[in-house]
Amino acid sequence: MSGFKEPSFADRQKAAQQARKSILEKFKAQPGPDDPLVQQRAAEREAQAAARAAAKIARDAEKAEKKRRDEEAAAEALALAAREKEEAAKREEALEAERKAARDARYAARKKRK
Repeated sequence: MSGFKEPSFADRQKAAQQARKSILEKFKAQPGPDDPLVQQRAAEREAQAAARAAAKIARDAEKAEKKRRDEEAAAEALALAAREKEEAAKREEALEAERKAARDARYAARKKRK
C-alpha cells in the first residue's frame, strides 16, 4: 500500500474551479421568481402572515377586554370597600351618640340625686 500523495497546486486549483462550477450550476438550477411553484409558496407565506396578524389582533382585543373587565371589577371592589367603610363610620358614629346619651343620662341622674 502506498502512502498519501500530496495534491499538487494544479490539482487544488482544478478542485476549486470544479467546486465553483458546481455551486454556479446549483444556483442556476433554482427556480426563478416567476416560477408558479415559487409564486404559490409566496402566496402561502402571505396567507400565513395574514392569519398570524388576524390572530394577534384577536388576542390583543381579548387582552384589552380582559383588562377592561379587571379594571371594572377593581373599581367596583373599591367602591364597595368605600361604601362599607362609610357604613362602618356611620354605625360607629351612631354607637358613639348612643354611648354619649347613656353617659349624659347617668350624669343627669347623678345631678338629680344631689
